[in-house]
Amino acid sequence: MSGRQSWREIVASALDWREAHASFDAAVAELPVALRGRRPEGLPYSPWELLEHLRIAQHDLVEFMENPAYESPRWPDDYWPGTPVPPNADAWDASVEHYRRDRERLQQIAIRSSLDLTSKIPWGNGQTYLRTLLLALDHTAYHVGQLVAVRRLLGAWKEGA
Repeated sequence: MSGRQSWREIVASALDWREAHASFDAAVAELPVALRGRRPEGLPYSPWELLEHLRIAQHDLVEFMENPAYESPRWPDDYWPGTPVPPNADAWDASVEHYRRDRERLQQIAIRSSLDLTSKIPWGNGQTYLRTLLLALDHTAYHVGQLVAVRRLLGAWKEGA
């Protein structure tokens, strides 16, 4: 498909889109350390809780697609951190990097030409690879929007980011 993206490349790039809304990378960038564990009034989650939930859920999806022996965390308890505050100063950056690594893994799955993305994941319950990739995309877009809203309420969002 000279000069045009294949549908696989479109799916892979959609996992990191910056076109219709803020990207994950923009949503986590330059957030002051003091605000990472703060819940805005009236909301049940902090930036840390949203970041960790995104990381955990995305890791669950990529491992589900690649590891037949993988066991998913228990819903909902294991999909959210235990506290609104990061456990230490390095936890935020580590979570962001882990998320980015798993996002790259998802993108590699999307462009893997040897894999029929419409086929069922052999160890799943009827899920296809494409459905799981689209679930990751949709889930991320939803929670990135929440993260941007939380940052706005905390006074830590730069318009146009």
